[in-house]
Amino acid sequence: METKPRFKFIDYLRGWALIVMIEVHVFNSMIIPSLKTQQWFYILNFINGLVAPSFLFISGFAFIISSKRNLDGLRSFGKIFWKKIGRIILIFAAGYSLHFPFRSVFVLQHKPLESEWYQFYNVDILQCIAVGLLILFAARIIIKSDKLYDYLILILGLIIIFISPVIWQINFANHLPLFIAAYFNTNVGSLFPLFPWLGFMLLGAAACKYFLYFRNNDAERKFIYYITVIGILFLLIGHFVSLDFISPDTRYKNPNPLFLFLRTGYVLLLLVLCWLYEMFRQPQKSFVLDVSRESLFVYWLHLVLIYGMFLNGKSLYTIVDHRFGVIECILMTIAIVVLMIFTAKLWGSFKRRIGRQ
Repeated sequence: METKPRFKFIDYLRGWALIVMIEVHVFNSMIIPSLKTQQWFYILNFINGLVAPSFLFISGFAFIISSKRNLDGLRSFGKIFWKKIGRIILIFAAGYSLHFPFRSVFVLQHKPLESEWYQFYNVDILQCIAVGLLILFAARIIIKSDKLYDYLILILGLIIIFISPVIWQINFANHLPLFIAAYFNTNVGSLFPLFPWLGFMLLGAAACKYFLYFRNNDAERKFIYYITVIGILFLLIGHFVSLDFISPDTRYKNPNPLFLFLRTGYVLLLLVLCWLYEMFRQPQKSFVLDVSRESLFVYWLHLVLIYGMFLNGKSLYTIVDHRFGVIECILMTIAIVVLMIFTAKLWGSFKRRIGRQ
């Protein structure tokens, strides 16, 4: 039986992105508001802003690796086809379940308000990933030529990046149902609409195509060298290049192209660091790998734990109500991370036992 290749540097980047994501949600939802005006929080906020791009980038990267296996099975609508479709549906379901318009999963008699339906329509990172996977999956089945597929991914990613400022000026709610309009920009309240966030995922997929090309030609180190150079170039563009239609005040804000280039540059360098760690340390086991391999479960569970109203109609978020200082937020982050590591191990072990039966 052919062993599936596992590139641990991908798992490391995804695992650390998830762990830092827990810190992001704890600090943003629990810290005293006045502390957010201090200089250290602006620095932390910028670092935290790399989490979502990393998560999206690596989702596209990982899809390309997984789709290389058994293409014939995908195109013949065999078992692997339905397995991947089921995975995409599960990601959609997990994303929308986090916005379900009930105040408590135990109190279903509550009639949702109109504002709560708006919240349900909001597109979060899971819906963005699910749409991205659907696009990559459908294109992989339809397009037989690898070269054409590669060009399509890269060009589509760049198009999304550069037209996002225009897309954000359109109120799609005037033309489309809110459920669909939410996918285009933030007018309905979405945090991660396809424009520009899908760009990160498609660039991750494009990067993986080149990674596999260099690896298959025994030139993996050359690929790492190239993306290091490209990452540094993107950082220089993001920090120093001036575009006439972008004001200095919006340089580091969504959805301008410099926002995308800057964060993609950092993500590429983080990917290089994870590759170097795998190359020189060659770890076999790690709590980061445990978290990464159960990424959907960990992402969903930690948000339910923080925002889910299962504590007598209240959540940790509403109970704390922005009253934590820095130390309390650090301790809460550590506690939730430890719990997620433990549950990820248990969930992974459970799935392996079920798979052997």
